[in-house]
Amino acid sequence: MAPWLPIKNKYGVAVWNFPRTKEHHLPLQIGEMVHILQASEGWYCGYSLRNRAAQGIFPASLIRLKGAVVEQQGGPCASPRTEESVVPAEMPMVQEITTTLREWATIWKQLYVAGQTERYGQVKRMMQELMEQRSQLLSGTLPKDQLLRLRKEVTGKMDYGNKILALDLVVRDEDENILDPDRTSVISLFQAHRRAAQTLTQRIQEETSPQQRAPGHGTHGATSPSHNLYLCVRNFVCHIGEEAQLFMALYDPGEQRIISENYVIRWASTGVPQDIELLNNLKVVFTDLGSTDLKRERLFLVCQIIRVGRMDLRDSHSRKLSTGLRRPFGISVMDITDITKGTCDSDEDKQHFIPVHLAAADGDFLHNMIRKAVEGKDINHKGQGLWVSLKVLWGDLSQVRKDHPHLVDRSTAVARKLGYPEVIMPGDVRNDIYLTLVQGEFDKGNKKTQKNVEVTVCVCDEAGNVVQNVIHAGAGDSPTSHYCSVVYYQQRHQRWMETLKIAVPIEDVHRTHLRFTFRHRSSSDSKDRSERIFSMAFVRLMCPDGTTLRDGEHDLVLYKGDSKKLEDASAYLSLPSERNLSESKLLSGSSFRVSGATSGLAVSSRDSFQISTLVCSTKLTQNVNLLGLLKWRSKPSLLSGNLQKLMHVDGGEVIKFLQDTLDALFSIMMEHSETDVYDTLVFDALVFIVGLVADRKFQHFNTVLEAYIRQHFSATLAYKKLLSVLTQYVEQAGRGEPCEPLPRTFKALEYIFKFIVRSRRLFAQLYEGKEVAEFQCSLQRFFLALNQLMESPLEGPTLLSQGAALKYLPSILEDVFGIFDSSALGAVLRDFVGNLLPQRLLKQKLQSLTHIASSKAFQSHECRELVLQAALPILQELIQAGEEEDACIELLSSILEVLYQAQKSAEKLRARHKDRGNVELAQVKKHIQVILEQLLHTVNRRVIVLDRESPLRSHYVACMAAILSQMDKDHYSTYIQAFPSRPELMDFLMETFILFKDLIGKTVYPGDWMVMNMVQNREFLRAINHFATTLTEMFLSNSNFELQLWNNYFHLAVAFLTQDSLQLENFSPAKRNSILAKYGDMRATIGASIRDMWYSLGQRKIEFIPGMVGPILEMTLVPEPELRRSTIPIFFDMMLCEHRLTGSFSRFEDEILRRLDSEVEGGRGDEQYMQLFKSILLSCCQSHPELAKPGEDFVKLVSELLERLLDYRAVMNDENKTYSMSCTVNLLNFYKEIDRQAMYIRYLYKLKDLHISYENYTEGAYTLLLHARLLTWSEETNAAPVPGPHSPHLHTQRQLKEALYNQIIEYFDQGKMWEEAIHICKELAEQYESHVFDYEMLSDILQREAKFYEKILKVLRPSPDYFAVGYYGQGFPTFLRNKVFIYRGKEYERREDFEMQLLSPFPNAEKLKSTSPPGQDITDSPGQYIQCFTVQPAEEAKIRLKGQSIPEQITNFYKANHIQRFSYSRPFKRGPSDPDNEFANMWIERTTFRTAYPLPGILRWFVVTSTETIIISPLQNAIETMMKTNEKIMSEINRHQNDPSLPINPLSMLLNGIVDPAVMGGFVKYEKAFFQESYIQEHPEDGVNIEKLKDLIAWQIPLLAEGIRIHGQKVTEDLRPFHERMEQCFEQLRAKVESQYGMREMMFFEDRRSGRPRSIAWVPDWDRLSYTGARQVLWWRVLVVPSHHPQPSLLSPPHSPLPQVLLPPPQSSTLPPSLYAKCISGVRPARPPRWPCPYEGHGGETPHVQLPGSPGHCCHLSHPLLSPKPPLWGSAMDGAGAWLSAAAPNDAPAGPWHSPAPPSPAVPHLSQSPHSTEAPPTPKPAPRPSESEDHRNERKENRSSSIFGPRRQDPRQSISELPEPKDEKWRLSCNISESSLSSDGKQPPPSRAAAGAQPRTAGSSLSPTGFGGRVKSASKLPPLPRKFSPAVYETFLEQSDAAAGGKASTSPTVDGNKSPKSPPLPPPKSKRLSQL
Repeated sequence: MAPWLPIKNKYGVAVWNFPRTKEHHLPLQIGEMVHILQASEGWYCGYSLRNRAAQGIFPASLIRLKGAVVEQQGGPCASPRTEESVVPAEMPMVQEITTTLREWATIWKQLYVAGQTERYGQVKRMMQELMEQRSQLLSGTLPKDQLLRLRKEVTGKMDYGNKILALDLVVRDEDENILDPDRTSVISLFQAHRRAAQTLTQRIQEETSPQQRAPGHGTHGATSPSHNLYLCVRNFVCHIGEEAQLFMALYDPGEQRIISENYVIRWASTGVPQDIELLNNLKVVFTDLGSTDLKRERLFLVCQIIRVGRMDLRDSHSRKLSTGLRRPFGISVMDITDITKGTCDSDEDKQHFIPVHLAAADGDFLHNMIRKAVEGKDINHKGQGLWVSLKVLWGDLSQVRKDHPHLVDRSTAVARKLGYPEVIMPGDVRNDIYLTLVQGEFDKGNKKTQKNVEVTVCVCDEAGNVVQNVIHAGAGDSPTSHYCSVVYYQQRHQRWMETLKIAVPIEDVHRTHLRFTFRHRSSSDSKDRSERIFSMAFVRLMCPDGTTLRDGEHDLVLYKGDSKKLEDASAYLSLPSERNLSESKLLSGSSFRVSGATSGLAVSSRDSFQISTLVCSTKLTQNVNLLGLLKWRSKPSLLSGNLQKLMHVDGGEVIKFLQDTLDALFSIMMEHSETDVYDTLVFDALVFIVGLVADRKFQHFNTVLEAYIRQHFSATLAYKKLLSVLTQYVEQAGRGEPCEPLPRTFKALEYIFKFIVRSRRLFAQLYEGKEVAEFQCSLQRFFLALNQLMESPLEGPTLLSQGAALKYLPSILEDVFGIFDSSALGAVLRDFVGNLLPQRLLKQKLQSLTHIASSKAFQSHECRELVLQAALPILQELIQAGEEEDACIELLSSILEVLYQAQKSAEKLRARHKDRGNVELAQVKKHIQVILEQLLHTVNRRVIVLDRESPLRSHYVACMAAILSQMDKDHYSTYIQAFPSRPELMDFLMETFILFKDLIGKTVYPGDWMVMNMVQNREFLRAINHFATTLTEMFLSNSNFELQLWNNYFHLAVAFLTQDSLQLENFSPAKRNSILAKYGDMRATIGASIRDMWYSLGQRKIEFIPGMVGPILEMTLVPEPELRRSTIPIFFDMMLCEHRLTGSFSRFEDEILRRLDSEVEGGRGDEQYMQLFKSILLSCCQSHPELAKPGEDFVKLVSELLERLLDYRAVMNDENKTYSMSCTVNLLNFYKEIDRQAMYIRYLYKLKDLHISYENYTEGAYTLLLHARLLTWSEETNAAPVPGPHSPHLHTQRQLKEALYNQIIEYFDQGKMWEEAIHICKELAEQYESHVFDYEMLSDILQREAKFYEKILKVLRPSPDYFAVGYYGQGFPTFLRNKVFIYRGKEYERREDFEMQLLSPFPNAEKLKSTSPPGQDITDSPGQYIQCFTVQPAEEAKIRLKGQSIPEQITNFYKANHIQRFSYSRPFKRGPSDPDNEFANMWIERTTFRTAYPLPGILRWFVVTSTETIIISPLQNAIETMMKTNEKIMSEINRHQNDPSLPINPLSMLLNGIVDPAVMGGFVKYEKAFFQESYIQEHPEDGVNIEKLKDLIAWQIPLLAEGIRIHGQKVTEDLRPFHERMEQCFEQLRAKVESQYGMREMMFFEDRRSGRPRSIAWVPDWDRLSYTGARQVLWWRVLVVPSHHPQPSLLSPPHSPLPQVLLPPPQSSTLPPSLYAKCISGVRPARPPRWPCPYEGHGGETPHVQLPGSPGHCCHLSHPLLSPKPPLWGSAMDGAGAWLSAAAPNDAPAGPWHSPAPPSPAVPHLSQSPHSTEAPPTPKPAPRPSESEDHRNERKENRSSSIFGPRRQDPRQSISELPEPKDEKWRLSCNISESSLSSDGKQPPPSRAAAGAQPRTAGSSLSPTGFGGRVKSASKLPPLPRKFSPAVYETFLEQSDAAAGGKASTSPTVDGNKSPKSPPLPPPKSKRLSQL
């Protein structure tokens, strides 16, 4: 392979994903940046800039190389990556975009995963826009202005995106460059952050609330004085039939006038614009709109529609009509207030429809129609109207054209506002005269009707010639020479309100006039031609005095005469044009000839005509006073008056002639330089003009004024007069004399001094610097007068003047500084501020100082030093008092900013000129020292005092950081030495440490101000290190040691080190690299300081133990390896210190264990820390023998705790809390082992909360129970704190335990663990009853207990499934790795759902398909493998449940709960395979798992501690399968018996699958496999099991019979064929089974207990040993428990009056002699027995009875949760009578069951008195009711139930009522007469009656499985009993004899076998289950 060689281009970007397929590969993703070190044959070697620690090789084809700058040369490939740094060569803006896109991309993916689609789409759009703009920047083709605009747009978008994505705020300068904190002051950084945050907040508000954004208040509106409304007419639809003119304008309904020029559209009769080029290009901009216009209450867009054509549209075209008449047609109005105010969007693409209001009558003037239409009345427009688009634009016209070139171009019409804009721009030259034809009134004269008057307007010169093309009807229309008004038909009073614009050249205005001619228009063309002008009016545009025509209405004089004379200018120009008061009195006649005139014109007194004019001109004035001033030389006598009148001239007029006015003023001053007559007047006029320029309306004329001063001003002597008048004013005010002009003068002071300074410089240039001293004296005199004014204590005008001086004096400093000595100026300013009384004008004083500090003069160190002498004491006093804090902060910030700039300038100067630079730097440091000494402590204390929420706090902190940033080592040492005493220094350090710690913990800046926070940290770190030096030098010796001060230092340093803003691991790579490059890792620096300070303590260390254990631990947990290595040894030092002093380090150990818990839970610590902690401390302990063993134990303890805590934290925030619970249990067990009760209880409650959040109420109850068990029933106080809202009120252990018990009971109730709740209730009841005697609470708890008993029997409670889960592989956490757990499933939880939840935390885990334990290749692999399968509880029944007849609802609980052993059976094949019978070699591998604790417990799962595997033979497997099948049949019967509404489908499938097995073949396969002679001979040891299997097969028949009977009752007609087929198959099956294995039949007895659900329960017990030496046999018992409402019972006829109980006889067993003696004895019942007798082995009081066919039988009925004398026993005994009455035939003679029997000896009952003589009453036989044929047929069909007759119903009797037996030898005669064996060993013949009712007992015997009932022979001949085989039976008898001591007598049966007289029975197990 080719060698690896260095590469020139070291920077690249991955353009394709590269997965890691080999160990040395470096995986890459698209867009990932790489640093390339070497290259070889198409491969690169390097590392990713995202993770510099990982290095590898990657294909060169996947990398795109980019230009970069290598700042440091790198070595070979294996060299450290830190030796060289690669910086991209792109422009900074492109780099920033790239970094931003990378950071956004990560968050963008997270947004997608989180489902935040809206924000996801928003970020996607911004990223796409940024990528496009990045391409534009890289193209390099943009011009400079577009590039700057693009940069602003890009930075705005990035900053906005960073804000909404909660990223760091980026601060920039004016050129959009990121501010460098190393080159920017802290104050500037802070202010830049504030501005950027405010801008972004405002933009976000605008984005989120567009409806609230008004143009005047938005970003554009706030900066732009001008607003514009863009209008585009999309279409005009109106049926006119002639040409039309559309006049569109803006209309104010409040003022009822149009406020803008018209936009004119000429519309052709064809429905398109006359100028076809304007189609789809009808655009106009209404400009010059100000904020007041947008704030108008209402604003409308109006359109006046004027048709051009005939007089009347209705006139026919048959006769010749006059045309070209402008006639009113209609108007359109639209309210645009919402658009202009910004309350709704204005979009150029959105179209608005404006309907047309048609003129209905001839008298409808368009203006009146507009006024009515704006009231909002709806009209029937019939689809006629305009479609327009509107949009508000900001800025002047040039800006709009630049910003919106697609909307506003050169072809777009511009309609200006009628009047001046709010801000007049200097370059805005206008000369517009707006003329409005208002109204007129005309007499009809000699006509019959009123005239149709048309007004024609033209502009004429003095000769009467018409000036061409100066009349504009509106924007968008060509200028004309004549304008004709609208003609209203036959109206005496005409009201036009038509506005025109007259644009006459400025030089022609003085010789032009407007002429109005009036003519009657006729509808007939011939008549119209003959009409002549009947009247004329005129008005001059300029008055004789030179002013322009005044604004407003003008009532013109109407002249009449010859039409030619009326158009002769020489005839009328000499006549008056307007009516006035005198003329109105003179002209009283109807017509008169003007006196002295020879023109031949007469005035028409009956007619009137009014117009309105508005002059908008920057060159014409209407003010005679201003004109007189401008032409002052023509009339010098009026100069004084004109100067005074100038103050009253409108500002706009003065501004229009600004330069001319200033020239006139200074010319007056210069030409009267020898006298001061006009000095004051000129000065006041100048102040007035400067004041006008300061107005907002004319603010843009500041530049014009400054340009005038620089370029046009030439008055060299003006400075003397100006300064003289100014000083005179100030001196006058200083003397207390009234000086009204002074406040205005101060306002204009800046420009006054500009004139003064400019004049002085012009004078100096002209006269070569003469009169310098005089000028300096004049200035000194002015400042002296000013300072005297500031000393005055007077109020009123003097106070106002002082405030004005403070406000405006700083504005002159820039001009004065160049011509006045800086020291003298500094002294003047110091006195200026200092002379003011202390509490006078505080805010104004501070503001003035702020402006002074911002001036150029303050940059001079001489001036600055003097000003600081006045400013700092004021600042110190006000900050301490908390007064005017905003102004104080602003002043302090300005001073610090100037000092920072001065320091930087001095450092730059020192680089060029060392000596000068050092001098400048020393002066700056001196000023910093002054500020430091006077203000640092003051500012610190103020920050401490201020509330955290105060907005001023951040400003103060910025100032404090700015002071610290400008301090060097000398400043610190000088400042420390300046404290007069050690206590004061200590107080300062204490305050500073506490303040720093508070500011670090709760920063005053927002979290996204990263730069500000880092700069503050940098300065704090410098300060902390300097103060640490002070500690070691002044507070370490024994005499000077201050424990609290050192303690505060350590806590501060640790808080600094652990603050969030320094944890680089939590940041993105880009941010982390940026911080490291700019600030470094400050944690290493402060960590080294902490370590050095600790070791410097010496013998004082013990005073910090255990107080400093927590902080040091917090520091060592910071994930920085070097920091950990250097600081972990401090722990050993602590251990050593405490051990040497006390002999142990228990305090240290306790504290570190306590703090470690909270720290790791808070997110600190990792595996690396655990290893470092272990290795470092172990090595340290080994070096000290006395600490070797205890140290090793301590390290082991901490390691174990850390391991558990890390496991806990790793899963604590997972959505699946399963593993959080496991880790919590591990922790609480650990704390229990080390006896940390408080921590143990803490995690108990965490575990409880987890359980309750997942509704694991049972586990939550068990968890609380652990805490409750720690408490006693005493009045002791609680030792450990208890979490929870109720804990503060529980002071004693008794109170707490009672509260816990109640909570536990509630949780057990919710978890349906009522048995557990009952135990708790009993304990509480004991306390209430016997200890606290609270019977009320006792009553409550007993009622709750009773409810639980009821719920046990009545509420559905499904049993949970259990799952075994194995976690294999090294990829799992340690608490799961290669372990198996048993999980307790939830109700109805499927294994598939459980597996999904199991795999969700491990998406990469692989599910093992095999259930076998995996091999080592799996357990040692790095992957994750999960194995899951269902297991079955394998626990034995509880001791107290053995031999009990208990409801199924109770026993099912113990089958599925309190289980610690679980089994799983895995089938496998062994031996030769039989394809026809797979059961022959179907072996079972049964694995039993044992868990650490029983389930349920404090977890829903527990780890498996041991496993045991056994092999089950095929025969045993067959027995189990048959058992389960029978159990399933019985369960289905039970369900249908209890709930007849259940669907029949499951029962159908079950029964059909057994009686007609199509696939598996049924038990026939068992017969072929196990019942063959070959198998029996090969497996002689399986004889008993074969008999068991046969017996199970036989017992399946009666169960199937009952199931088919129920099926037949419920089957529907459509399924009847199916049922009949099933019955047919069953008959064949039964015949076969009974012939081979005998007949099995059930016996019944009744259970009359009411209120209990009836169910059938049976318990497989065949594999349990009864007693020692007994053979394993099978025993089944079947019970039918009656429900609330009696229903047809199992195997009972339909007419049976009571429910029945199937009770098979119990099995035989070998009993001990004592128990055998009890079993063969009996008692005489007081009444016919109602329940089979329990055996006496339990020592109870239950009477003994022997049942037919069951010699020696006894049973025990009890309840596991009842008292020793359960009331259920009486009910249990009630069933015996029914059983006995059913067992005997109704027509049989009375036997011993129905008549008293002679007493026979019996063994006395253990609890009964042997002397009792009470005899039982004689029972009567039960009557036999008649049966219907249907019933008989049914009984015939159901052969298994045909032997049972009706039951006898006897009253109940409790066990306590039963008498004791009189004769211990007494036996039931029934048992003697009907027993299978008589006393002589012969079998008695059965009677005919008995045989007809039921099978004889002669052939009955117990089955090997013990299934109750009768066993019949397989044939009619007397067979060998099917109870056992002879050999087995003999063996059984021999074992029984041996157990009885050989005393039991035997008698031969008919087949010659021996049979015991009273065969002993095993203890039976009865069970009752509630209805599911």
